[in-house]
Amino acid sequence: MSRQLTNMDWMLKDLAESVPQTRNVVVLSADGLRMAQHGADTDRADRLAAACAGLQSLAGAVATELPHSNGRMRLVVIEMDGGFFYLMAAGAGAYLAVLADEGVDAGLMGQRMRDLVARIGEHLSSPPRNEEQPA
Repeated sequence: MSRQLTNMDWMLKDLAESVPQTRNVVVLSADGLRMAQHGADTDRADRLAAACAGLQSLAGAVATELPHSNGRMRLVVIEMDGGFFYLMAAGAGAYLAVLADEGVDAGLMGQRMRDLVARIGEHLSSPPRNEEQPA
C-alpha cells in the first residue's frame, strides 16, 4: 500500500465511525486489489476487494442495457440477511466498498460515502496497469 493511501486510513475510519453499524470499509482498484481498509483484517479485506471487482464488472454490463448509459457503475447496494453491502465508484479505476449491519441508516451511509469520494476521489484513482512497467 502506498504511503498516500496509508495516510487516508483516518478518513476511512471517520466514515466507519460516523455511520453507526458500519463493519468494514475497503478501497479497491477495478481489478480487485485492496488499496486501503478499515475494520477488517487483511484477508477479509482482500476477499471483499476481489469479490467487488466481479460485482462492478457485472453492474457495468447490466448498465449497458439501459439507453443512454455509458456502462459505468456508480453505486450498487445489496441487502442481505444480516446487513447491507455498498459499492461506489470513487475515481478512475477505484471503488469504495462498505459492509454494514442491518440496522444501518442507508441514507446516511450513501451521503457519507459520497462525501468521502468527493473529498478524496482524486487520491483513490488507480491508474491502469501497464504491462511494460515492473510491478
